[in-house]
Amino acid sequence: MCSRDPLLLSNPEVADGSMAAESSEPADLKAQAEDSEDSDSSEDNSGASKMDFLRNLFSRTLGIGTPEKVLDELSLESVSRFMLSEKCKNVICMVGAGISTSAGIPDFRSPGSGLYSNLQKYNLPYPEAIFQIGYFKENPEPFFALARELFPGQFKPTICHYFMRLLKEKGLLLRCYSQNIDTLERVAGLTSEDLVEAHGTFHSSHCVGAFCSAEYSLSWMKEKIFSDLIPKCEKCNNLVKPDIVFFGERLPSRFFSAVKSDFPKVDLLIVMGTSLQVQPFASLVSKVSSKTPRLLINKELTGQGDSFLSVLGLGGGMDFDSEKAYRDVAWLGDCDDGCLALADFLGWKAELEELVKKEHAAIDAAAEAANKKESKPGNSSNEESSAANTSDDKANN
Repeated sequence: MCSRDPLLLSNPEVADGSMAAESSEPADLKAQAEDSEDSDSSEDNSGASKMDFLRNLFSRTLGIGTPEKVLDELSLESVSRFMLSEKCKNVICMVGAGISTSAGIPDFRSPGSGLYSNLQKYNLPYPEAIFQIGYFKENPEPFFALARELFPGQFKPTICHYFMRLLKEKGLLLRCYSQNIDTLERVAGLTSEDLVEAHGTFHSSHCVGAFCSAEYSLSWMKEKIFSDLIPKCEKCNNLVKPDIVFFGERLPSRFFSAVKSDFPKVDLLIVMGTSLQVQPFASLVSKVSSKTPRLLINKELTGQGDSFLSVLGLGGGMDFDSEKAYRDVAWLGDCDDGCLALADFLGWKAELEELVKKEHAAIDAAAEAANKKESKPGNSSNEESSAANTSDDKANN
């Protein structure tokens, strides 16, 4: 589902899903809570913004006054008009595994097709164990076997990824907050500066040794995984783990610092392909000003928890269809289709389709060239020069 999380290769969204997460989705709530407390001041947009939110919340809940109109109507077309206006200069995208499913990366929670529904072959005590840091240290084999199937470089970015690339090229993208660990945002052309990889990434790896923490590259990890070796530190012989956030680990510090600086500036929040079930990522929908429109592009409605909980930093509070709804818009369906529909209203559809066609052709051409090079007499087969590595190189930008 769009709202599910593709592999948290995309991090065990494991927080919502893309390979390790939404593939990525981990993160022990207690540790996250500590992180949230440490960054309370950074997560609260500002005193003025919080007071503005409270005034708006109580006026809507108690029926006192009418919320200030943010969109001329609650529709995708209205969102597009807002994006083309002078009022919209900074767009934040929050994405989960659902934006990568069309690339062939499973989300985590979809019944039957989701990652957690198809782990029987690993003989786990329970599905989430594959992304539990304690279990990993004792039994790393299941995770690395799965990582081989989902490793970055085997998949091409989707229309959703390239839509965010267009936002960047048009000067509208302030930041992409991703639960995914599949690195497809990078392959599509977003840089480290454009991204907050909330649940980590396969882009780099570190030794789990408490007194070592040696860093290793994507290519180093790839060589080990595809050689059927358990990656061990060359300095201390401890396990080496990709920098994806497992259950029981804290989110990257950049997540909290970026939230503090970004969310007071945002003019439009676009949420795509996530079930908004994992904290603290899910709470970000409540960090924007009460005057900021929020667009959900997903297979199903989500983020509609008790609006009062957002005051406590617990996320939710989106209101799509009540009598008091005034700024939240939901487009339900496939995430790629939603991005194409929005691009159509913006007048960008042909440009988006051409970008996808051009980029996919370049990836295919590079893969073909790499395969020909490998097949030449005298050339030894090398994973580093395989088709997937072309994507790796782009992801390193």
